[in-house]
Amino acid sequence: MNKIKVGIIGAGSISESHMNSYQKNPDAEIVAICDLKEERAKAAAQKYGAQKTYTDYNELLADPEIDAVSICTWNNSHAGISIAAIKAGKHVLVEKPLCRSVEEALHIQQTVRDSNKLLQVGFVRRYDPNIGLLQSFIEKDEFGELYYAKASILRRLGNPGGWFADKERSGGGPLIDIGVHVIDLCWYMLGRPKVKSVSGNVYHKLGNRSNVKHLSFYKAADYDASKNTVEDLANALIRFENGASLMVDVSFSLHAKKDESAVKIFGTKGGFEIDPALVIVTEKNDVMINIEPQIDNKGFNFTAAFQNEIDQFILNIQNNREPISPVEDGLELMRILTAIYESAEKGVEIQL
Repeated sequence: MNKIKVGIIGAGSISESHMNSYQKNPDAEIVAICDLKEERAKAAAQKYGAQKTYTDYNELLADPEIDAVSICTWNNSHAGISIAAIKAGKHVLVEKPLCRSVEEALHIQQTVRDSNKLLQVGFVRRYDPNIGLLQSFIEKDEFGELYYAKASILRRLGNPGGWFADKERSGGGPLIDIGVHVIDLCWYMLGRPKVKSVSGNVYHKLGNRSNVKHLSFYKAADYDASKNTVEDLANALIRFENGASLMVDVSFSLHAKKDESAVKIFGTKGGFEIDPALVIVTEKNDVMINIEPQIDNKGFNFTAAFQNEIDQFILNIQNNREPISPVEDGLELMRILTAIYESAEKGVEIQL
């Protein structure tokens, strides 16, 4: 079988994970890289053996040699590039979030449905080996009915600045950047139930805290301390039609003692923690038991998850197979995220 010829659109930091994973897949070949900064595209092409570079994604999409693309650009460009790529006859792996609005997501979904190409959303947490392990337990009904999930990603000093801090380009702050990962992960583990209502709060209290000294943090390539139009903190209660619920809070900036990451899901026969480390909780002989599976990585294995995501993308193309993170799920997450922002703005619960 011929190798899948891949083009990378956007050569920023997240693209490294895509390109490293494609390079390790024997059925994929990176043939072109596009970035607004020509020197960055050329540097990536040299590193990964791509023969072509572009500064205009439309020129890359016009290349008949390319079968598929990874879209690793600013959030505000995801919709336009995804639609153009599908119309150009390319398969698409687009980084999360799918886009910035429900309207954009509906347009992308319709474009995919009108084509014979697939679009896979980059919900990389779904592809972590530990999630596959837990899914096998769920399929054997080890946890019973899963009815409550709780997730937090709290950074005390974690606003990357740059485009991440520009609402026009990003669509929002910690909610749409890191919150999307844990909201999607919990929703996925709960069985993707239909959302009933959303109640949310968004806070703009601390800014990007660029004044803080003696404590380092990740900064985007285009970091500018004078620009920040996104929230510091968001929280939400999401109710589902089957009675399940999800509580979530995420922050870029918070007066917290330390950064925290926790994802927990509870069922009628047992429960489990995904972050910070995999733990299973159950009852045996009227005794509560905490189980620590003997596995190579107890926490989220970023590298393995990305490799699985890319490997599955290539297999999906080869076998004309629906991804486990299809465009429909990207749309549902946009409904949730935009409802949280709307609820916060209006001060009311949003019915979906």
